[in-house]
Amino acid sequence: MRQHDAEVPDANATYVFAVCRDPDPSSCAGLPGVTHEAPVRLLALDSFTAIVQTVRARDFTDEAWQSRLSDQRELERYARAHHDVVSAVAAASPTVPLPMATVYHADERVREALAKETDRFRAALKRIAHHAEWGVKVYAPPAATAATAATDDADRRTGRPVVPTDRGRPAAGAGLAYLERKRGAQRLRERSQEDALRTAEAVDEQVGRLATASRRLRPHPQPSTDRRVQILNATYLVAERRSEELALLTRTLRERTGAEIELSGPWVPYSFVGEV
Repeated sequence: MRQHDAEVPDANATYVFAVCRDPDPSSCAGLPGVTHEAPVRLLALDSFTAIVQTVRARDFTDEAWQSRLSDQRELERYARAHHDVVSAVAAASPTVPLPMATVYHADERVREALAKETDRFRAALKRIAHHAEWGVKVYAPPAATAATAATDDADRRTGRPVVPTDRGRPAAGAGLAYLERKRGAQRLRERSQEDALRTAEAVDEQVGRLATASRRLRPHPQPSTDRRVQILNATYLVAERRSEELALLTRTLRERTGAEIELSGPWVPYSFVGEV
């Protein structure tokens, strides 16, 4: 959606943070946004209000933005500034966040472009009103992973494919016993994986019943120092009035399944507003 005035290096452009309905003007007052050169402000549309800021067009050319993407610190600064504005406005009224670096040539171009999305904005605002996004991550029950690790450790300490006798020949049955241990460890790993998948499905089903909508995400790769195995990474759209019920449910599921369950939120429902 980014638009640029690359032909006019000194021209201004309009950065759009979000679209909302009947926002509180004070919700974005004093926010720095992505630049200190102009205030974050409201821009009236036909049916909604856009939260915008005037920026320098040259800062958002493709070349400038690609350079920014390679600077992790600068990219994080923009992401945090964008999120701070969206979060402040969303705390006061239903808000559809737009992707970071959504920029148009001028206010009028914003009105023209977003007017084409009126139906989608209306549906999204209706869906997320009085709702928040919550993240749920589930890790395999520690007992299962510990049992597998213990079996592997026993193999490393005592398991040998060939055990010599005094005459240098293999002891009878030593190789067979080793293979049986390895097969047993494999069966344990498979059972643990099956149990973990059933746990993930059970948690997703239970939380999904409480939520208005849900999305399954790819499991996050864990740091090398973290031996936990993530078996569910999902996000849920939950009515504000059911937030305490969600917290109670996750505690109950922890006790029932023995799995480690992380609940995060509430967040602005980025995952449930669709793409502009």
